[in-house]
Amino acid sequence: MNLKDLYINFFVNKNHKQIPSAPVVPENDPSVLFNTAGMQPLIPYLMGQPHPYGTKLCDYQKCIRTNDLDNIGDTYHHTFFEMLGNWSLGDYFKKEAIEWSAEFLTKELNIPKERLAVTIFAGNDLIPFDQEAHDLWIQQGIPEERICPTSDDNFWIAGDTGPCGPDTEMFYWRSNDPIPDKFDNEDERWVEIWNDVFMQYEKHQDGTITELPKKNVDTGMGVERTTAILEGKMDNYESSIWVPIINLIEEISNLPYKGNEESMRIIADHLRTAVFILADPAGIKPSNTDQGYILRRLIRRAIRHAKKLNIDINSDWEQKIAIKLIEQYNKYYSELNDNYNVILEGLKNEKIKFNRTLEKGLREFEKVSNKDIDGITAFHLFDTYGFPIELTIELANEKNLKVDIEGYNTKFKEHQELSRTASQGKFKGGLAGNSEIETRYHTATHLLNAALKVVIGPDVHQKGSNITEERMRFDFSCDHKLSDDEKQKTEELVNKWINESLDVRCDEMSKEEAINSGAECMFIEKYPDIVTVYTIGDNVSKELCGGPHVKNTSELGHFRIKKEEASSAGVRRIKAVLE
Repeated sequence: MNLKDLYINFFVNKNHKQIPSAPVVPENDPSVLFNTAGMQPLIPYLMGQPHPYGTKLCDYQKCIRTNDLDNIGDTYHHTFFEMLGNWSLGDYFKKEAIEWSAEFLTKELNIPKERLAVTIFAGNDLIPFDQEAHDLWIQQGIPEERICPTSDDNFWIAGDTGPCGPDTEMFYWRSNDPIPDKFDNEDERWVEIWNDVFMQYEKHQDGTITELPKKNVDTGMGVERTTAILEGKMDNYESSIWVPIINLIEEISNLPYKGNEESMRIIADHLRTAVFILADPAGIKPSNTDQGYILRRLIRRAIRHAKKLNIDINSDWEQKIAIKLIEQYNKYYSELNDNYNVILEGLKNEKIKFNRTLEKGLREFEKVSNKDIDGITAFHLFDTYGFPIELTIELANEKNLKVDIEGYNTKFKEHQELSRTASQGKFKGGLAGNSEIETRYHTATHLLNAALKVVIGPDVHQKGSNITEERMRFDFSCDHKLSDDEKQKTEELVNKWINESLDVRCDEMSKEEAINSGAECMFIEKYPDIVTVYTIGDNVSKELCGGPHVKNTSELGHFRIKKEEASSAGVRRIKAVLE
């Protein structure tokens, strides 16, 4: 049985409710471009909001992380991955979590106990050694010498303050070497496969830590890594998850995986990620900003490595790989079938655009190739025209020119550092978001959505949003640039509703009842059978949403549109502030 099915069946039998995977583009978390962990969509519920499905939950969640993009090509990094998780929202705690973790690993997955080891929290000046977790693992048959207390790696907190607590990580001996009696967590042959986080404290602004009255459990197990471990593979891309895709790339390129591992891994990883982004209900298209930029970069990097394998990039090679990926995952994610043509068209169109870009790059190279290529020029060819340094070197060699590789590497590292710094706010995630001002902006997006339906027409629908403490950004379906009159009427209507001091009500109901009542929903596929519906006033706005929201519109302040612009084909974008 598939690992996902085994996991869900196990926890459903422990009275957990399975919840659907959230989209890869988060609906209500402005701090990230993508859902980066299984817990991220559950943030409001970990903060105390009741979950419609109860207090015991489990799922498999689609995740995307781009901070390791330059590491893709090794044996174990992935841009898109699936995370298994089970949660207790103020229900069970350490005893059940650790007992069930041990049971699943040893009974369901049949992992011998002698191949397992764990880390626990060693304690610090504020929080004691996690004696309870230690004793529970001893009870599960993990010997003392296989339990390693650490302080740095076994305490979880999302930001500087908020819910936090110790965790326990489970490790597997991924080697044919003799298993040592004592666990050394610095030995890379011990590979982490699961993590249980115990949110039992709250860290305050003054640095003090107090016990939480309501304690949560959050767990995470990576599907790709665990599958490779269970199948005895040292290379994740040799596991059953990846073999069908790698075999197809071998067939298309007429080359073996051995000797071409890096390019084949990058093509497989990047196209899988691109397929899931294109399938997402947020309607992301390749562009030069935010999620669209990541999507464009992934597709273009896959194309560059296809060229390295001598694949005819004008053929339908990427369509074949995408179709294989859709067939592999559509049992679990219906949006792949629903957006089948969108996926294939998105990949094809970006490939055509990139081919044109490469042609422009070749012309640009001809302009600068009358002398040796300095580092700044080499980086400009890469950054502006997508020319990999290898291609610049290859073309330069044909003309007996030198390339300042060291200068290029310096510029590239500067670019990486800038990207990393700029991304910190986008990818931090966790429970640090949802401040008071962000909550106000979140409610304001509902009013803006309702106002646009009045001013522009009922066919206007939200396509995405991004909120910071300084402003809100709202994408919506619309076939024309808004006139000054339309913008003014929209702004006036939002402020009229704010001034009317309308109550914001939250109700739980079945998804069918919510839709029949006229509630709007951005991602209907991702919502469970029981949903929360936020209603503003008597009939101003009614939307399915996870929150959070203000209690009354009078809390919002004055709404002002700062800018209206195109986002992508058929989608406009408004940037606005609350003053």
